[in-house]
Amino acid sequence: MPSAAAELVFDEATKVYPGREGAAVDHLSLTVPAGEICVLVGPSGGGKTTALKLVNRLIPLTGGDIRIDGTSILDHDLVELRRSIGYVIQQVGLFPHMTIEANIGTVPKLLGRDRKWIRRRVAELLELVGLDPDKDRKRFPAELSGGQRQRVGLARALAANPSLMLMDEPFGAIDPIVRARLQDEFLRLQHELRKTVVFVTHDIDEAIKLGDRIAILREGGRLAQYDTPQRILEQPVDDFVADFVGRDRALKALSLRTLGDLEPTSAAGDGLPRLPAETNLRDALAVLIAEHREALVVVGADGRALGVVKREDLLR
Repeated sequence: MPSAAAELVFDEATKVYPGREGAAVDHLSLTVPAGEICVLVGPSGGGKTTALKLVNRLIPLTGGDIRIDGTSILDHDLVELRRSIGYVIQQVGLFPHMTIEANIGTVPKLLGRDRKWIRRRVAELLELVGLDPDKDRKRFPAELSGGQRQRVGLARALAANPSLMLMDEPFGAIDPIVRARLQDEFLRLQHELRKTVVFVTHDIDEAIKLGDRIAILREGGRLAQYDTPQRILEQPVDDFVADFVGRDRALKALSLRTLGDLEPTSAAGDGLPRLPAETNLRDALAVLIAEHREALVVVGADGRALGVVKREDLLR
């Protein structure tokens, strides 16, 4: 089974629907390096989901090519191509009449894995996504919360250890608190597993938080800018990108750095807010504003104070 992350290349990929004026995806060219998260974002009609579905041939290409580790998707057997790619959607798509264990084991079973291997893999993945292997494996999707179902959907996509994952607004229908937790969990998993991921969202803040690279698409599926979150925030290529990212892009850029990136002073911090070093600067600034403070104490993983940072340190 594939396990190493795969490089993904869109090479002038184009999709035109018969009878429809203009392209849905228009000569899209970009490379997603192996092990990175590429987030597709843009306005309605920008072709984000269409571009995603071109990769596993749920939608056929009209022109151009898409290659996975140098091999055209058109040269892959269709069934094998889809089984080798993890796929997660907003509606999750779990089979309601099957247990969680059976849902997660669907692709490994199709690939001929034996029951013992599947049981071990299911237990491993449930634990990996923060669910209880003993309690949850025999439950049915209707018995789980929306956030839990999304976790199962992620586990199912990982079951066959794919080199490439496609994620279509997977956290879009979840309430903000659970959504933030799922985003953090996904980043934790990605740090551990290093999959190549194409992730569709309409939320620029989610794109900035999750993406190693962001592709901003214009209406009609034309690429406006493809770059790191920091460069897109600091150097938008035109007014369309600047407007899409928002006038508060300098504030958004604060979320890309953490308190651990700063050099705190050794000044005493009695009575000041205490925040972990992994807190991003945007969240730290929000705490200072909410508590009407001008400084805070940075705390290490062991709970010890590392020093004090001032409000102006966050904005430099």
